Amino acid sequence: MSTTLPPMECLYVTEEFLRELKGGNHSFRLPHPVPILRFLYELSWNLVRGELPFQKCKAALGSVEFVDKVSAVGLGSNFADIISQMAQDLTMTAEYRTRLIKLAKWLVESALVPLRFFQERCEEEFLWEAEMIKIKAQDLKGKEVRLNTRLLYQQTKFNLLREESEGYAKLVTLLHRGSEDTTENTSAVTIGIIKSLIGHFDLDPNRVFDIVLECFELQPDSNVFLELIPIFPKSHASQILGFKFQYYQRIELNSHVPCGLYKLTALLVKEEFIDLDSICAHLLPKDDDAFEHYNTFSAKRLDEANKIGKINLAATGKDLMDDEKQGDVTVDLFAALDMEAEAVAQRFSELENNQTLGLLTGFLSVDDWNHAHILFERLSPLNPVAHTQICNGLLRLIEKSVSSAYNIIRQTRVRRSVSPGIASIDAMGVTSSSGHVSFIDLPKEFFQMLVTVGPYLYRDTLLLHKVCRVLRGYYMSALELLDSGDGALNGELLIPGKRVHRLHLREARSRVEEALGACLLPSLQLVPANPAVGQEIWEVMNLLPYEVRYRLYGEWEKDDERNPVVLAARQTAKLDTRRILKRLAKENLKPLGRMVAKLAHANPMTVLRTIVHQIESYRDMISPVVDAFKYLTQLEYDILEHVVIERLAQGGRDKLKDDGLNLSDWLQSLASFWGVRRACSTNGKCPIHREPNRGTVGCNGREVVINADAPYIKMVSEQFDRCHGTLLQYVEFLCSVVTPPSAYAQLIPSLDDLVHMYHLDPEAAFFIYRPVMRLFKCAGSLDVFWPLDNIKTVTNTSAILEPEAMEYSGRVILDLGSPHKSVISS
Repeated sequence: MSTTLPPMECLYVTEEFLRELKGGNHSFRLPHPVPILRFLYELSWNLVRGELPFQKCKAALGSVEFVDKVSAVGLGSNFADIISQMAQDLTMTAEYRTRLIKLAKWLVESALVPLRFFQERCEEEFLWEAEMIKIKAQDLKGKEVRLNTRLLYQQTKFNLLREESEGYAKLVTLLHRGSEDTTENTSAVTIGIIKSLIGHFDLDPNRVFDIVLECFELQPDSNVFLELIPIFPKSHASQILGFKFQYYQRIELNSHVPCGLYKLTALLVKEEFIDLDSICAHLLPKDDDAFEHYNTFSAKRLDEANKIGKINLAATGKDLMDDEKQGDVTVDLFAALDMEAEAVAQRFSELENNQTLGLLTGFLSVDDWNHAHILFERLSPLNPVAHTQICNGLLRLIEKSVSSAYNIIRQTRVRRSVSPGIASIDAMGVTSSSGHVSFIDLPKEFFQMLVTVGPYLYRDTLLLHKVCRVLRGYYMSALELLDSGDGALNGELLIPGKRVHRLHLREARSRVEEALGACLLPSLQLVPANPAVGQEIWEVMNLLPYEVRYRLYGEWEKDDERNPVVLAARQTAKLDTRRILKRLAKENLKPLGRMVAKLAHANPMTVLRTIVHQIESYRDMISPVVDAFKYLTQLEYDILEHVVIERLAQGGRDKLKDDGLNLSDWLQSLASFWGVRRACSTNGKCPIHREPNRGTVGCNGREVVINADAPYIKMVSEQFDRCHGTLLQYVEFLCSVVTPPSAYAQLIPSLDDLVHMYHLDPEAAFFIYRPVMRLFKCAGSLDVFWPLDNIKTVTNTSAILEPEAMEYSGRVILDLGSPHKSVISS
């Protein structure tokens, strides 16, 4: 007997138990139930030691009752566990190991233990020795290693829409059918079926949520999905979408994020299923990296724009002569737009790779301006509106927000064209046929959109016209509302109190000014030679006082320096204007004058400023330039007045020559230019033309000569004579231009104001007021004018007057016509 299997204390398979089995006593039974594992271990130990033949094993099992009832499969499993444990004893002698192998084979042959139990639990060497496998133990180990590696360490990629699962297949079919059949109970029924599928097929809820989002992405117009999403946790939505975006961020993947995913994400953010910040955390590239890349690109474009019109010092003489050839002058009005189109094409890859910009397009596609505005402000250093796709989406939102107000204005104009007698406040009025004001109110989001789109509104000229007309109607509606003062509009009490009306007017004016400065005026620079656009903008500008208009003009020019495309347009216009002015003469005045006008239609500030600069240096250009100005619009005339006043007020230049007697050449040229240009029409709102008496002679002329603190009294005297001569010419000019005489009377202040308010000499005041005095009539007879030519007329007139009229024969009336109130003087 080997020492490897020492005698053990058997509690159940005792020597008496073995003798009874060997003796063939079939009626022998153990008196008490025994634990199965202990009994089987003692039985196997004795079988391997040879104390009991294998054939007596079944008899031994039949002579005991186990504590726990066990089936045949359970009995075989316990036997297999015990045999596998004994087979791991490497110190067992060859004799006992041979008997252990024979025992295992006998258990399989006798059907006590299934073969698969041994194959699952025993080592490969034992199975090979027991002839339970057909390949060698070493080969089986290698196969097992490969199988375990494939099962445990190799990751399997699942495509949820192609999952070979009945539950997921039914889910996809349900979601597709639900999008076609939309009734009141569709959502509730669909939710119930989805919950049943999750429970019946034990589906992963997150994978189900992912499939729902995939189907929603493919069917964005179906409202059923909006009612399905709330059954899933909100926090999971941003994580699932984040994994989708991260999938497209892999370098080895060449495809870009589909537009449907951007639209789906934007719709979920709009419906407040997920938070904007939670989804932006998954997007690439980071803002700082994108800003740095764009700053490099923008600096390069600004440098290219600033180089337009610069002289190349390295150019040869032949190149300079070619530039100065006296041939036909051609102007490329689309040069700046071509540069802008090229820049947009270069940035197209940025729109594809920047997922935040893609999400912005998604917000615009689902009409979610609130979140789109947040991203516009966050990405403002990238100038996102320059991308055509983003700009088109923003223009569509502007069109949608302005449509209702524009319909009111359009219908009003249509009714007026059919019935000319309808009351209106002007050609663009908003007064209805009933006499009430058609109130036009624009939301603050509309003005936010205009500020955001900036100069890129030029891409839709028709929409630009609509915006101008709506802004004019909006501002005039606020003016009319304040003038009405009753707070009633269309029979309803909308805004009580005039104080609220004034606040509304102030807000309307502030919004209109912001829209003009940030959007309309910059957009004008990129519209090539379209005077209709300038006229529409002027219809809005004309409502504002000249102080506001001139401030907008000044801010307009400063803003140009920050946008490469606008700066390029300005530099190109300046270069083309200089080229045309070099060749402008009486012989080619008509074609070149039209070219100047075309340039001025798009870039009035730049073109007119360049012209004024040239006139200050070259006086001979005044006459042809003024002749060319007949093609300008009212907006360009107003800007010209601003430029001239700005040049006059500019410091750092002496207005007198070194002799102290004569005016500087630039001032003389500018004065001559403005004097010749007076034949051009003006709007009457420029400070140069308002109340000319105040600027011509401001105080007593004699006191000016006597009390003037100037080293050259001769110069002061000459200036006084020039001022007096200017007064005479100006009054004569007004009398000839301002017709009828009643219009002149409305323009000139009263005689009392001329003397006491403007401090004019009596002779100057009477000279200015003399044309007005001819309009006075006698109170008794309106056919008799004053002053009378002779006394005989008075006598003849008095004889035919009634006694009541004779009482008022000493009073005269200033008759300005029926629409105006008469002024009575005694």
